[in-house]
Amino acid sequence: MRVLIVKLGSIGDIIHTLPSLAAIRKALPDAEISWVAEERSAEILRGNPLIDNLIEVDTQALRGGMVIEEILLNVSSQLKGLRRFKFDVAVDFQGLWKSAAIAKLSGAKRRWGFSREGLREPASRILLTDMVETGGGSGSSSSSSGGEGGIHVIRKNLALAAGALNIQVPADNFEFPIAITDEHRAEADAIIAMAGGGDFAVLNPGGGWVTKLWHAEKFGQLADKLWEERGLISIVATGPKESDLADKVAANSRIGNLVLAQPGLKGFYELVKRAKVYVGGDTGPTHIAIAVGAPVVGLFGPTEWWRNGSPNPDDICVERIDIDCRVDCHRRTCSKWICMDSDVETVYAAVIDRVGKAEARSEFQL
Repeated sequence: MRVLIVKLGSIGDIIHTLPSLAAIRKALPDAEISWVAEERSAEILRGNPLIDNLIEVDTQALRGGMVIEEILLNVSSQLKGLRRFKFDVAVDFQGLWKSAAIAKLSGAKRRWGFSREGLREPASRILLTDMVETGGGSGSSSSSSGGEGGIHVIRKNLALAAGALNIQVPADNFEFPIAITDEHRAEADAIIAMAGGGDFAVLNPGGGWVTKLWHAEKFGQLADKLWEERGLISIVATGPKESDLADKVAANSRIGNLVLAQPGLKGFYELVKRAKVYVGGDTGPTHIAIAVGAPVVGLFGPTEWWRNGSPNPDDICVERIDIDCRVDCHRRTCSKWICMDSDVETVYAAVIDRVGKAEARSEFQL
């Protein structure tokens, strides 16, 4: 069987689909599995032994009211050789016009996707042949922050894989297959050496939307508390375009006992795997930290922890729910922007709680 996975990006989206890849490969060991992903997000998939063919595209231009004919034409020009794989089935985990168009252009006779309520662009279902009712919305749900009636996006994706391919999928203990090399381990080693080689926390002040950001100044204050009260040095890990945020964190640390770093995605994977704790918002590095099994404290505001956060019950979310406007709004701009105003003491308490759980579990296992 030749299977095409269509999950374009972002990094978090791809991380959330990796358990489905693992489940498909386990259930169909002889299948030829291909994956279409955005070039800007594909690094996390490169070298993955579970993927036979990684197909990278650039669909950044496919925005802003393009009609379906324009989308098909643009995608078709990038994927001229796609049909040579002769796919039996394509599974659209993205739920957009452009992802459904890629599934259509793949030549697969069976093209599976989410049912209408699970699609981010519901009209794209006209390009699908089959749909699966997963019990989860598109991510713009008005469900309460407690997740009543909601489903985590990892489980939503697994439900689609199960329905499309008639396979068994796990209910928990999810696998996140990512290929790591000695080069990535060496990158993490160098950063840890800069931090003194002892225990450390990883702080990530970045994020794709400004409304998802906890204040950089507060990250600086948190780093001070972690050092003064727990002896934990903080590694402030950011992306190449987030240098200003990292500098602001450093400028707001009285002690200055922290390290600024910009690892690649897989270097970050190795770095956070060895961290005592990770603190960050709803962004790609947070989902990598969750995938690697690091102790995580998530800082969430306009998006839902029950949907996008950690499936590990030991991980902790800090969010303000004592406000009159937050109903999982998914706003990228906001005139109030108070849902990310949690104070340093609250976040620090969550960090200590999460570290304590990790230490207790480690002692129990010993």
